[in-house]
Amino acid sequence: MNAVLGYLSMFSFLAYYAHAMLTPSGVNYEVVALMEIRKALDDPHNVLNWDENAVDPCSWNMVTCSSDKSVIGLASPSQSLSGKLSPYIHNLTHLELVLLQSNNISGSIPLELGMLPKLKTIDLSDNKLTGEIPSSLAKLKSLQYLRLNNNSLTGAVPVDLANMTQLSLMDLSFNNLSGPVPRLLAKTFNILGNPMICATGKEPECNGTAPILLSFSLNNPQNTQPSGKPKTHKVVLAFGTSLGCICLLIVGFGFFLWWRQKHNKQIFFDSNEQHHEEVCLGNLRRFQFKELQAATNNFSSKNILGKGGFGNVYKGRLSDGIIVAVKRLKDGNAVGGNQQFQTEVGLISLAVHRNLLRLYGFCMTPTERLLVYPYMSNGSVALRLKAKPTLDWGTRKRIALGAARGLLYLHEQCDPKIIHRDVKAANILLDEYCEAVVGDFGLAKLLDHHDSHVTTAVRGTVGHIAPEYLSTGQSSDKTDVFGFGILLLELITGQKALEFGKAANQKGAMLDWVRKIQQEKKLDMLVDKDLKIEYDRIELEEMVQVALLCTQYHPSDRPKMSEVVRMLEGDGLAEKWEASQRAEPTRCRANEFSSSERYSDLTDDSSLLVQAMELSGPR
Repeated sequence: MNAVLGYLSMFSFLAYYAHAMLTPSGVNYEVVALMEIRKALDDPHNVLNWDENAVDPCSWNMVTCSSDKSVIGLASPSQSLSGKLSPYIHNLTHLELVLLQSNNISGSIPLELGMLPKLKTIDLSDNKLTGEIPSSLAKLKSLQYLRLNNNSLTGAVPVDLANMTQLSLMDLSFNNLSGPVPRLLAKTFNILGNPMICATGKEPECNGTAPILLSFSLNNPQNTQPSGKPKTHKVVLAFGTSLGCICLLIVGFGFFLWWRQKHNKQIFFDSNEQHHEEVCLGNLRRFQFKELQAATNNFSSKNILGKGGFGNVYKGRLSDGIIVAVKRLKDGNAVGGNQQFQTEVGLISLAVHRNLLRLYGFCMTPTERLLVYPYMSNGSVALRLKAKPTLDWGTRKRIALGAARGLLYLHEQCDPKIIHRDVKAANILLDEYCEAVVGDFGLAKLLDHHDSHVTTAVRGTVGHIAPEYLSTGQSSDKTDVFGFGILLLELITGQKALEFGKAANQKGAMLDWVRKIQQEKKLDMLVDKDLKIEYDRIELEEMVQVALLCTQYHPSDRPKMSEVVRMLEGDGLAEKWEASQRAEPTRCRANEFSSSERYSDLTDDSSLLVQAMELSGPR
């Protein structure tokens, strides 16, 4: 028996050896490559805390693997990484995704990147890369997204890049590239901000969309008609043949419908849908409407996970068994044209961060617009705050920091920048590890497509809406900062924004009530009763201070999300709070009405509550 087990064990090892590409000493080649990449980078926050003795790297942070345990993704955006990108990256032969944007990586782009045949996305934007763009990138026949913008790259754009017809987007803007520029065939390209190419920014080669050329001609001079047959005879013959085919098709389709009805089979059919083969927009899958109709049981009310200002969210199971959350946007036929919708969805999909909800796919018909996301089994923060067992203090702090990092990425590191406009506990989702994932970002821009600066209708939830947005309809990143401050108070109290201070008859002056509690050092009155005494008093005081800084009346007084993240990490809060307290008397004298009056309109039971119901279910 022991001998049999020994043979089985040896067989298992050999099978893994063959699959995982182990060296003779038993080390995985991909582990070696990843460790070399880590050695070449300076990692101040130790996010690449990988174990060089491991055989399987699939459990490591920032690494994504396929079902067969091959490394297909390396994603460490916005992690303050510096150093250089190691040429050992070419040993990750199954790599499809490289996302290292918004770091401080320097040096040149490794030529070896062109040796990765499965690469679909490269994003090295917002770094300090120098040198020339390697022409070896033109060998990547699967590459769809190439973003090298906001670096210090020099030299000419490689001529070979002009042959990359599979590219959906190529962004080389804001470097020091020189001409001449080859005729780029990427669907979208951008070379703005390169002074030696685009001195004024109005040159035709700066950016645009390349036309799709037809590969055939309708007028072939070689196909001349024989002189013996009159043209009219051919026209009559063609017309008769076409008419006969149409009649056959109508009869066949009618017979098919009769047969299906006789056999009592249900047909999912959207008469307005344009039937396409499965296509991809970058890394997004495009679904047919009938697929999502079947996945959600015809959008059954039993499958509704939540209802909100943007539309209903349904739980769905795809044909391959994957569980997803399907958001059916309200007024689907009013969400711009097809090209507008695809552009906005494509931009949303480029916002990739560990604390942002990844867009999985989309569906588009003349009357429907749907977005497909991964299903979040732990639901939203709003749901978990009401559930048992209660979220412990450490988890609440981690949620606050994760949500702040997600918003920081949207505001300051994403290109183009995205303003959320509805930051609240119901839009912060929790993955299986209770890590915060910001959802519903980009949807306000998607729906308010007529004007990207001033909204046609205030979108948000009462109690979370910044005063300047409610009064003018104009939003900014500071609008989100206000909503985040309210989110912090929700995490502390375990209550919705409109419930703050109700027990003390403070409705209409919730922030005044919180500020009064803080000044009187009675913060215990704020804490969620379910926490009892299991929280850190110093951390509680710091979180309340951050919340009050974020919810100041004037947008200019509120911190940026980068400052909020630093304060939550314990850096600079004392100075910021002290400066705020010194300025408070001046601000009070400058305003003729009290803050109670300022915020009273945010908490009245108004019709806005109907327009922005809480998305409280798991999704």
